Amino acid sequence: MADDDYNDMDMGYEDEPEPEPEDEGVEEEADNNNNNNTNNNNEDIPEADAGDKEEGQLPADRPRKTSKYMTKYERARILGTRALQISMNAPVMVELEGETDPLEIAMKELRQRKIPFTIRRYLPDGSYEDWGVDELIVEDSWKRQVGGD
Repeated sequence: MADDDYNDMDMGYEDEPEPEPEDEGVEEEADNNNNNNTNNNNEDIPEADAGDKEEGQLPADRPRKTSKYMTKYERARILGTRALQISMNAPVMVELEGETDPLEIAMKELRQRKIPFTIRRYLPDGSYEDWGVDELIVEDSWKRQVGGD
């Protein structure tokens, strides 16, 4: 089809009214001002403590329900994400001994438990558990255990 044929077609987009964002922006600004005022009035409560009371979050002292073993899916996600970061010039957390492949460097970091990631595992009741990569037991593809408490 030629470009002229597209111009003749009525796609129905011209008849739709555009939303008016002005009213929504005023309400959001008012909400932000109210939140800022409440935080300023309660100066004895740090802002970090207010965010720790979210629904579904488990306290650190509560015993964990999930396994201390990293799943193969978590391992793949961690290695892929870290390798991408390394390929985009993120600082490397281990000593390099001639490695240039980002995936090999990420595997070396995982073996030495130096990857600074946190894995969030959601539970059926809507709560979740956060595990540091350094807390989990990792089995690499050769079934050799690395780390763990």
